[in-house]
Amino acid sequence: MEVFYYLVFGGLAAVVAALELSKTSKDRVNTSSAFNSFKNNYLVVYSLMMAGDWLQGPYVYFLYSQYGFDKGDIGRLFIAGFGSSMLFGTIVGSLADKQGRKRACITYCITYILSCITKHSPQYKVLMVGRILGGIATSLLFSAFESWLVAEHNKRGFDPQWLSLTFSKAIFLGNGLVAIISGLFANLLADNLGFGPVAPFDAAACFLAIGMAIILSSWSENYGDPSENKDLLSQFKVAATAIASDEKIALLGAIQSLFEGSMYTFVFLWTPALSPNEEDIPHGFIFATFMLSSMLGSSVASRLMARPTLKVEFYMQIVFAISAFTLLLPVISNFFLVTSGEKGGSMSFGGCIQLMGFCTFEACVGLFWPSIMKMRSQYIPEEARSTIMNFFRIPLNIFVCVVLYNVNAFPITIMFGMCSIFLFMAAILQRRLMMVAESHKSSKGEDWTAMREVGSEEEPLTA
Repeated sequence: MEVFYYLVFGGLAAVVAALELSKTSKDRVNTSSAFNSFKNNYLVVYSLMMAGDWLQGPYVYFLYSQYGFDKGDIGRLFIAGFGSSMLFGTIVGSLADKQGRKRACITYCITYILSCITKHSPQYKVLMVGRILGGIATSLLFSAFESWLVAEHNKRGFDPQWLSLTFSKAIFLGNGLVAIISGLFANLLADNLGFGPVAPFDAAACFLAIGMAIILSSWSENYGDPSENKDLLSQFKVAATAIASDEKIALLGAIQSLFEGSMYTFVFLWTPALSPNEEDIPHGFIFATFMLSSMLGSSVASRLMARPTLKVEFYMQIVFAISAFTLLLPVISNFFLVTSGEKGGSMSFGGCIQLMGFCTFEACVGLFWPSIMKMRSQYIPEEARSTIMNFFRIPLNIFVCVVLYNVNAFPITIMFGMCSIFLFMAAILQRRLMMVAESHKSSKGEDWTAMREVGSEEEPLTA
């Protein structure tokens, strides 16, 4: 492995360590012991849930190929996963709001464990069922847990500002540290210990079972709208009305779909971008470097969100603009840098530049997750939170399915250019969201001032 990879990883690790160790009182928020206990319980559960997800990632494609399926068959399996998330996600989101978020989190564990079990079968139909179950579980992972957290946080009367602490730490651990450890642990089980590519899925099922036990024993139930007179269709109508009537929610959904669509497309494109001529690159080590970059972003996010005067809506414009530029780098390097065309060898100079840009993009991803969670907690109404969050995932899943289906139809530079345009659009929409939110606050302030003036004028009359 080249020294370059170690330098990038070591440099990022040093920056993350320096950021975490150098936090001052301005970067920290004074909280209560009750909140810290609540936060730590959620972080343990969320980390276990994410470990169950991350352990599977490195070996899904490899396992399918070991069973003898070609690229087309594997592509259809992946499309089935995203398609089921799109079709069933909104339904399970609505059920979570109505039947309880704790039950939805337990359903996630059971569904994903069953999906892991299907990986023991080489039968295509069984694996297809597993992908469908995995798609449903993914929808629950990215809606039910956050919905439970926000509702329980508010129900216990904690300061709304403290939510940012839980969000940033959850991303730092679940999408950073846990992802790195899970990748290494999966590699240990499958390769070093020789248990084969199914072993990481068995380990994932064990972590999910442990997390489910903690949920069952320590979490209380909460609901969006538990009223019995509202059926599933009524829940959909409430969510659709909220999105259509509130520009802030609609903008937030568009921003999320644009960014996450680009992010998931990047997952499929970074390998061929860094090794266009089949260069020998350490995929696992690069993946760990990306996750370390994400940790860096979440660490920066925790500092930014600890400052009440700095609005999330403002700095996310910059984050989206930077991410748009980073995914434009493959287009720029392809235009200005001439490649040798020789097969094999080490990463080219253009690949090194792109790797640095991709690490910057992953840092933006680390900033994005806690920030979008913060904005969702502010703008999405409680009674249909899970439903609306899964509504946001519908255009995302459609986009990813289309990309997967046509991944070989377009040059990689076109795909990256498209993602860059989407991210630039997200920056523009983020600016619009900031303006709408500020005008909404100012109008509420004017209404409050007018009410006070009316009240002061009426006082002499009542006296």
